[in-house]
Amino acid sequence: QVELVESGGGLVQAGGSLRLACSYTVTSSWFILNIAGWHRQAPGQQREMVARYTKDGRTGDVDPSKGRFTIPTDNAKNTVYLQMNSLKPEDTGVYYCNTNIWTPATESRDYWGQGTQVTVSS
Repeated sequence: QVELVESGGGLVQAGGSLRLACSYTVTSSWFILNIAGWHRQAPGQQREMVARYTKDGRTGDVDPSKGRFTIPTDNAKNTVYLQMNSLKPEDTGVYYCNTNIWTPATESRDYWGQGTQVTVSS
């Protein structure tokens, strides 16, 4: 019922910007996007959250990007983005889109994108 497709990864120089996209398709005629988050897994490191959006804004998660990353949304295109500014080499990793979506049939469930590689060079 739900599919996430990520795009926008690539190679960027330190200090530059990059925008990742996570397009979601839902077969249900009605759904609620409760949460949209982005996680990064660097080589040899644990996966960590870098940004999160919540419908009601009630989340206690700490943003490790310290304001450099934001999550713009475009509901008309069924897409959430990760806008990354002032990129640093330590931002390198595979980025995964994560959503929590409610539908009448499934209630609330978590879904993950396939991952997209971001490499930041000095």
